[in-house]
Amino acid sequence: MAITYKDAGVDINAGNEAVKRMAGHVRSTFNRNVLLDIGAFGGAFSATEIKKMKFPVLISSIDGVGTKTKIAALCNKWDTIGIDLVNHSCNDISACGAKPLFFLDYIASSKLSPEVVEHIISGMAKACRESNIALVAGETAEMPGVYLENETDLAGCIVGVVEKERIITGGKIASGDALIGLKSNGLHTNGYSLARKVFFEIAKIGVNERIDEFNSTLGEELLRTHRNYSSTIQELMGIAELHGIAHITGGGLYDNIERLLPEGLCAKIEKSKIPIAPVFRKIQQIGNVPERDMFRTFNMGIGLALIVAEHEKEKIAKKLKALNEEAIEIGRIAKGNRGVEIN
Repeated sequence: MAITYKDAGVDINAGNEAVKRMAGHVRSTFNRNVLLDIGAFGGAFSATEIKKMKFPVLISSIDGVGTKTKIAALCNKWDTIGIDLVNHSCNDISACGAKPLFFLDYIASSKLSPEVVEHIISGMAKACRESNIALVAGETAEMPGVYLENETDLAGCIVGVVEKERIITGGKIASGDALIGLKSNGLHTNGYSLARKVFFEIAKIGVNERIDEFNSTLGEELLRTHRNYSSTIQELMGIAELHGIAHITGGGLYDNIERLLPEGLCAKIEKSKIPIAPVFRKIQQIGNVPERDMFRTFNMGIGLALIVAEHEKEKIAKKLKALNEEAIEIGRIAKGNRGVEIN
C-alpha cells in the first residue's frame, strides 16, 4: 500500500491554500523598502534609509503569545493574537529606543487550517500597517505528533533601528528619577496559564459567560489586544531623554524594572497609584493568589514604565496628554539594594 505525505498528517495543498489566502494581507504591509514578493526564499528590505543615519544599530527581538492561543481556540477568534504578537514585539525593541522596521512570523499547528492561518495573518497585517512595519517573510508548519490535536502556536521576529547614541540601556538611571506608568489593556500576552487555571479549572467559567465586572464575556476580556506603545515612545524620544523603558511582560513590574536598574539603585513603587484592572482583582479573589505572585505574573494595569529625570517629568506628562495618553507617576528611583519594592 502506498503512503503519501498527507497520510502521514501533512497536507501540502492546505499549506498552499493558506499562502494564497494570506497573500493579500501580507502585501498590504509592503512599503518601498520591501524588495522581494511572497514566495521568495527570504525577505529583502532595503537599507537605503538606514544609511542616512550617523551610526545605525539594528535591534531585534523574538517572542510569542504564550497560552493565549488556547483562548483564541476556545473562542474561535484568531485575528487578535496576530495583533498581540506584532504589538508585543514592537514594544520590546522600542524599549531599547528602536523604531520598528520589519517583521517575520512563524505559525505551527498539529493540523493546518488555511482559514485560521488567514485570520492570524490578517491580525498581524493590521498591526503592521498601523505601525508602518513590513511583514517580509514567514513560515507555516504542520507538525502532527509535535502539537496536540487542534493546537496552534505562533512566534514573531522583529527588527528595528536606532542611532547608537540613542540606545536606551538604563545606564543613565539615577536616584530621584520618576517612574511613569502607561496603562495596559488587560493581560496583554502574559499570565495566561495562571488565568486559565483560575477561571476554567477553579471557577468553571466558560468563555461565553458574561462577567459584570468586565462588562464583557470572559473570552472577550481575555482576548483584549496587547497595546502598542512604539509610536508614543518615538514621540517622547523627540522631546526628552528617557533614562529607561520597561515593557511590563512576564515577571511583571518586579522583574522588568529591575533588569534596567544599575547596582545601588532600587525602584520604590506605590501600589495605590497603580490602576489595577478588574480582571486582576477577579483572578486574585477566585484563586487566592498571593499579592507578590500577582505582581510577578501580570502587568497589573501598567503595560509600560518610563524612568525619567525629575525635571523632564512635566514635559513628558504634557506630551502624553497631547497623545491622549495618561501619565501615571507610580514611584521613584532611590539609593538602595538593586531591586523593586511595591508598597
